[in-house]
Amino acid sequence: MLQPKKTKFRRQQKGRMKGNAQRGNQLAFGSFGIKTTESCWLTGQQLEAARQAVVRYMKREGQIWFRVFPDKPFTKKPAEVRMGKGKGAPEGFVAPVTPGRMIIEAEGVPLEVAKEALRLAAQKLPVVTKFVVRRDYQE
Repeated sequence: MLQPKKTKFRRQQKGRMKGNAQRGNQLAFGSFGIKTTESCWLTGQQLEAARQAVVRYMKREGQIWFRVFPDKPFTKKPAEVRMGKGKGAPEGFVAPVTPGRMIIEAEGVPLEVAKEALRLAAQKLPVVTKFVVRRDYQE
């Protein structure tokens, strides 16, 4: 039986986002965070909009950590282009997230401030999120 020829370069496939997050699913740095309840691709622009919303509301107090990074390139073909003629040009970068994945963590601000700041950030994202607090948190 013929074996397929092994090439040095492998074509980048989109991949499937099945199951829940196996890592990055618990608070690691801050006392507050938002985690996803759905799968999706988060673009760099969406994450930047969420970051600006958090920083603006927290008035540059406390610390925030982003637990995802958009390192997967995605491509698009121009509008009204016929089929074929190869793969489109890289359009931007995305971070694939699965349910349970922590997106943003915050520390150094009161509970009410963190809750509202992360709510504003969650509005900028295309997924349903859940606000979480560290177990041993005391006000």
